[in-house]
Amino acid sequence: MADDQRLWGYPEVAAHLGISVGASRSCKSRGSLPSPDDDSVPDRPRWKPSTFQNWRPIGRGFRSDLHGSARPGDTSANRPAS
Repeated sequence: MADDQRLWGYPEVAAHLGISVGASRSCKSRGSLPSPDDDSVPDRPRWKPSTFQNWRPIGRGFRSDLHGSARPGDTSANRPAS
């Protein structure tokens, strides 16, 4: 690896995403994580922290309204459902 970034394994990815280690493994097996930056050791993928810098999970469970993607002045997310 050319740069000196410390690589993340499942525990670091899980901590960054706020999920369990088992859930991070499950996400990887479903293809819900970015491709590993280092997969030279079987069953031990590693990612650069920068890989997750602008990456956002897609699919069920990701609350985009909690992560700054709502438009300013949009109060529809704050209204109770009728």
